[in-house]
Amino acid sequence: MALDEARAKSTHAGGCTCGDCPHGAREGHRRAVAAFLTRRDELATGKGLPAGVAQSASASRQWVSDELTQSARTLAERGREAGDAWLHTVRRRTLVIVWGAVVLLALGESFTAIGPGWSTARTAGLAAGLITAALLTGAAHVHRARGGLLAPLIGEDNRLSTSRAVAASWVLLAVFAVLVLALQLAGASDHTDRDTLIEGLDLVRSAGVLTVLALVCAVAVVVRRVVTVRVLDQRLQKLRADRPRAADLLTDDSGRGSFTDVQYVLVSTVAVLFAAVRLARRPEQLPDLPWGLALLVAVSAATYFAGKYAEGGRPVVLSVVRAREAGDLDAPIRTGDDIEIRGAGFVPPGAGGPDRLARVVVRIGRVHVHVPLIPVAGGFANPADTVLTVPVPVEVEPGVVDVQVITAAGVETEPCAIDVTD
Repeated sequence: MALDEARAKSTHAGGCTCGDCPHGAREGHRRAVAAFLTRRDELATGKGLPAGVAQSASASRQWVSDELTQSARTLAERGREAGDAWLHTVRRRTLVIVWGAVVLLALGESFTAIGPGWSTARTAGLAAGLITAALLTGAAHVHRARGGLLAPLIGEDNRLSTSRAVAASWVLLAVFAVLVLALQLAGASDHTDRDTLIEGLDLVRSAGVLTVLALVCAVAVVVRRVVTVRVLDQRLQKLRADRPRAADLLTDDSGRGSFTDVQYVLVSTVAVLFAAVRLARRPEQLPDLPWGLALLVAVSAATYFAGKYAEGGRPVVLSVVRAREAGDLDAPIRTGDDIEIRGAGFVPPGAGGPDRLARVVVRIGRVHVHVPLIPVAGGFANPADTVLTVPVPVEVEPGVVDVQVITAAGVETEPCAIDVTD
C-alpha cells in the first residue's frame, strides 16, 4: 500500500520518516497523510479495485472500506508518534518564550528608566521576572515528557484547556506581583517604606484581583468535574486528540470556533493586561482591579461555564428505513438489504478522522455491523453525523429486532425496533 511505501523510506537525513527522531515522526506523518488522501480519492473514483470485486457493488464497497480502515489505523499510529515527538520539542519553545519575555522586561525597564532613573521597584521587578522564569524552567524540566510548561494546561482529552490556561495566567500574574512586593520589602531600609509595602497587601486594595483569581480557578476545577461526570453519564462524547494545539483555546473539539471559549480568552486577556499595567504603575501594591472589570470577568466566566455545561448530548436514532437505489421496487427490509439509520450525534466532535469513523458500529439484534467507509472526493459519505448506511447481514434472524448505534466515543443510542422479513 501507499502508506507502507511511505513508511519504508527511513533515513535520518532531511527526508527522515521513521519514528526514532522528532523530525522523522513529523515528516513521516505528513507523508502518511498525503498517501492516505491520495489513496482515498483514487478509491472514490473506482481506481485500484481488484477485478474479483469490481463486478459486485456490495463486495467492492466492503473491500474499499476494509482497505481504508487498515490504512486509517496506520495513519493514526503515525499521528500518535508525531504527537509524542511534538511534546518533546515544544518544551524548548516554551522556555524560549519565557526567557524572551524576561529579556523584553529588562529592555522595557531600561528604556523607561531614562529620565526618572533606576529605582528599587525596577530592580525588584527584574529580579521577580528572573525568579519566575527560573521556577517555570524547573517545572518544565519536571514535565519535559508531557510538553514542559504546557503539561498543566493539557486536559484529559490531550487538548489545551481554556479554563486552565486562563486560570494559569492569573496565577502567574499573582505570583509575579507578590514577588515584586516581597523583593521590594527585602530591600527597603526605611520603616515608612516597609509599612507602605505591607499595606499594599491589604484586602481593600486587592479584593478585585483576588476575587477574579478565586473565580477563574474555581471555574477550572468545576469545569473538569462537570465534563468528567457528563462523559461517565454518556451525556457528552469526548475523544482524545493526537496532540494539543494552540487553536484548542478558541475552538471546540471539532476545530470550529467556539463563542464561549473566544469571549472568555479575550476578556481575561484584556483584564490581565490591565492588571499588569496597574502593577507597573504602582508596584508598591497588588493590582487594584476595578470592580467593574472584575464583574466583566465574572460574567465571561459564567458564560463559559454555562456553555461547557450545555454542550454535547447523547446520540439518538430517529428512524430506520430501507435504503432504495434508483429503479428498485419498494419492499420491506430483508437480510442483505441496506438500511439507512437517521438520527443525530453519530459522529461526535473530534471524530471526523478516518480511524475514528471506522470505529462506528451498528448493533442489529445480536449482530455487530461495522459501518463501511464510503469515500468521496474530499471526504467520506458514510458514516455521517445524521445518517448511517449499513447492510443487514444474513445472521440477523427475521422478526422484530432492535437497532443501536455505537459511536467512536463508545456511547450507545437507545434501541429502535425494525421488522426484518424473510
